Amino acid sequence: FVAGVVGEYLPVVFIVPMLFVAGAVMSFTTGTSWGTFAILIPIGVPLIQTLGLPPSLVVAAILGGGIFGDHCSPISDTTAVSSLAAGCDVLTHVKTQFPYALLAGGLTLVAYFIASLVMIG
Repeated sequence: FVAGVVGEYLPVVFIVPMLFVAGAVMSFTTGTSWGTFAILIPIGVPLIQTLGLPPSLVVAAILGGGIFGDHCSPISDTTAVSSLAAGCDVLTHVKTQFPYALLAGGLTLVAYFIASLVMIG
């Protein structure tokens, strides 16, 4: 169902970058990358099969978005443990790492778009 709707209304080259963004937003708001994987991988696999997308690119976008959002989230367990180990406040840790992570996430989004253009056409 999702593959049919997405394939009809969204150009195919935007699907992989949008999966990255969806994974990032989902894991940032929930604080869990594994929960994001559990939700988005069952959505991504039919997209691979129905639209003929490269499996490695789709799965990489889902995993990358999940990890990116989890890394930036102030409610993530990895953020809490990292700040505890560093001996600083959680929000201070998030504020100091966020600009670097946002730069990396932005560059990754552009890279997924370019890879989609090259691999999908």
